[in-house]
This record gives sequence, C-alpha cells and structure tokens, in this order.
Amino acid sequence: MSHKLVGSRVPEVIFKTRVRDESVEGPNPYRWQDVASSEIFGGKKIVVFGLPGAFTPTCSSTHAPGYEAKYDEIKSLGVDEIYCLSVNDAFVMKKWADDLGVSKVKMLPDGNADFTRGIDMLVKKENLGFGDRSWRYSMLVEDGEIKQVFAEEGYSDNCQTDPFEVSDADTMLNYLKEQAA
Repeated sequence: MSHKLVGSRVPEVIFKTRVRDESVEGPNPYRWQDVASSEIFGGKKIVVFGLPGAFTPTCSSTHAPGYEAKYDEIKSLGVDEIYCLSVNDAFVMKKWADDLGVSKVKMLPDGNADFTRGIDMLVKKENLGFGDRSWRYSMLVEDGEIKQVFAEEGYSDNCQTDPFEVSDADTMLNYLKEQAA
C-alpha cells in the first residue's frame, strides 16, 4: 500500500545549518548557513531518513550507522545524497555525527520541526520528556517529489512506542535495487 505522502512535494522550508568556514581560524571555524528545501531536493534524487533524536539508543546504534554503512551501495543506485533528519539543532547533529563517526551521510537539523511538521511526521514524545519529535521513516525524493515512503507502523499524535522495522537502510536499499532491475 502506498503512503499518503507519495506523489506530493516536500515542503519548502529553511534549514538552519552550520558549515565550516575555511577563512576563520580559531576554536570555532563555523558559520550559520540557511539551506532551502529546494537546494537539497531540487533536480536531485535524495534519500532522507527521519528519526526521533540524536544520541537516542536505536538512532545511535542502528538507524544512522546503518545508512552510513550502506552509503556507497545506495549511492551506486543513482542516489545523489543521503540525509539524516532529526528535530535537533545543528550543534547537536554535528556532535552526534562526530560521536558516531558518521562522515558520509549528511546531517540535517530540523530544530524548529518545520520540515517534519510539513510532511505530517511530527509526534509528541512528552511521555519521555522529549517534546515534539520526528516519527521514524525513510523516503526517496526525486526533484522535490516524494516517490516512496517507509514509515514505521503505530504513528499517533501521542506516540508511546518507537518501532524500527521498515525505515532502515536495508529496506531502502532493497527498494532501490528493485526499481533498478
């Protein structure tokens, strides 16, 4: 069954990112850079996976590392880039990537949850003290159009669970292989 997002366009939002500025010396060689959805998804084939939070158990042990491990294989199937999106700020996403040793997958901070809200994947995790977070999913986006979504079962506004069955790297990889065949 097709997910309700398939065929729709990603929302146009601005991601607040931090990038290394080679012209700056010292302990903080980074600067803010606003990046629009259209810059990330326009004219490209992108895999993006959303997860509840940096430094959380499943996200850190399996979800993000799985995409990092399969990065080259996924890209070999015509994907331009892979992004990990979380409702966290740029500082947290950078430190988390450093901590995990993730260097290929690009971290995409959705600190205000604008993108996550725009695709209706925002859930309340107040039962854990997390506040609003992203539901766990992965999707294939081509030139801004959502072509496929693998969203975990059990989505609800006040989510009590955190399943991890279909948003993993292997599911996306197998889908891309089927499409290439």
